[in-house]
Amino acid sequence: MRKHLIALCLCTAASISPAGAQDVVRHRNPGSNFPIAMAVEVPPGFTTVMLSGMVPAVANSNDPPGSPDRFGNTRTQTASVLSRIEASLKSIGLTLGDVVRMQVFLVGDPVMDGQIDFEGFMAAYSEHFGTATQPNLPARSVVKVAGLVNRGWLVEIEVTAVRR
Repeated sequence: MRKHLIALCLCTAASISPAGAQDVVRHRNPGSNFPIAMAVEVPPGFTTVMLSGMVPAVANSNDPPGSPDRFGNTRTQTASVLSRIEASLKSIGLTLGDVVRMQVFLVGDPVMDGQIDFEGFMAAYSEHFGTATQPNLPARSVVKVAGLVNRGWLVEIEVTAVRR
């Protein structure tokens, strides 16, 4: 009887995987190749890391402060912000592949009569997410805002990443 009890315990233990061994599950949007996840499931055992909003670096230091030209267009600013996010994540041992949630704030571009340049944003975003080298997609929101702290900023992005 004792042998059967030990065998049962071993079989049960073998069938239970530790929570940390599970992977983050990213659900794609059905019937769509749009590079965001419909939902992301984070199993128990992961640490949540929230990065504060990141803004673009100065691209053209000769342009006046507060000028959109000083920071570039939406595509340039998005690329800058994502590079800064990538560097911040790297400094704490994470990568863009660990990002599970992204919230994007876009300001209307004065050159586009105050409309957001979503195509410019997506061009830079698509170089970092949903690629062959970094296929992990975050759940994401993009919001048009009236403005950011610096009049020249058109983009601010905050992300949530997870660490196993």
